[in-house]
Amino acid sequence: MEPLTSDAVQAVLAPLGIALRFFTASTATSQMAADNIGCALGQIVKSLCFIAGEAPVLVLASGDTRVDDKKLAALLGVSRRQVRTATPAECVAIFGYEPGGVPPIAHRTQVPVYLEAKLERFDTVYAAGGAHNAIFPISLPQLRELTRATVADLAKT
Repeated sequence: MEPLTSDAVQAVLAPLGIALRFFTASTATSQMAADNIGCALGQIVKSLCFIAGEAPVLVLASGDTRVDDKKLAALLGVSRRQVRTATPAECVAIFGYEPGGVPPIAHRTQVPVYLEAKLERFDTVYAAGGAHNAIFPISLPQLRELTRATVADLAKT
């Protein structure tokens, strides 16, 4: 199955007046993205693809935060052993994008989205745009509305 492209992301962003930014260097990791943009590491939105039981779920987390899979399992009502990171093939098949470029929007399949509460420290955040070198800025309220995300404390302490 072929991955979707950044064009699908831009199509969702265009009505909001938001444009993707493309970089010559990779933005596939949070640190790479922050370095390219010149922002705090925490302002980078990591789109983390999980499978909980048989169901896919997306967690949007701050670039400086690790997600606690035990908290995610408890939130979803499954055992910790039933929560795992999606494989690269599952990322493409379910979400539509390869790891390192998964955006918080424009997915192949509609999935539940959770926004890790530590992102609420920032007014503006930067998310992947569907390619290893594409990023877009967005206000946190816009991101919550666009993704219909549920805010949850999922950070490792």
